[in-house]
Amino acid sequence: MAWVAVDRAVKAVERHGVDGPVDRWRMLRDRIHAQVCRDGFDPNLDAFVQFYGSKRLDASLLMMPLGGFLPVEDPRVRGTIAAIERDLMQDGFVRRYDTTPDVDGLPAGEGAFLLCTFWLADTLALLGRRDDARQIFERVLAVRSDVGLLSESYDGAARRLVGNYPQAFSHVGLVNTACNLARRVGPADERGHD
Repeated sequence: MAWVAVDRAVKAVERHGVDGPVDRWRMLRDRIHAQVCRDGFDPNLDAFVQFYGSKRLDASLLMMPLGGFLPVEDPRVRGTIAAIERDLMQDGFVRRYDTTPDVDGLPAGEGAFLLCTFWLADTLALLGRRDDARQIFERVLAVRSDVGLLSESYDGAARRLVGNYPQAFSHVGLVNTACNLARRVGPADERGHD
């Protein structure tokens, strides 16, 4: 996300005439990009990892193609998406990461994070796997409350919404994914090729 911040600052100068040291920002953006690609990818896992030197995944990695860091066609991105589907999917929903006390100090067992589940649907739509993306989207819609609201997370074992309720991030994800599925070129396509 540091790359995204600097990239958007560069674009603000280039597209909107905002004043700023654009040459310095371009160099910083390129350095961050090179470092993440060099130190954040584990070829043995065929995936980007939660932090440099880690062997763990993090669903926030799904933002790489959604934010334009790398195209969804990049083999490293495809490997990361496949690893997240394999290792972070639980009961059809995406966990943010493996929760263990040694990672974040929190007890294990957090519910699946609904925003991350929408991010997976968005990346699958970008990959052309629109039917898979729609199934995920409809799965999340099916767990909304009786008034159509979503919480932060979903506990598949207990079959209930958990965490902050209602959760704005979940609803933003719902709207973004609906737009991505409703149009041939959605917001994720536009951001990814910016």
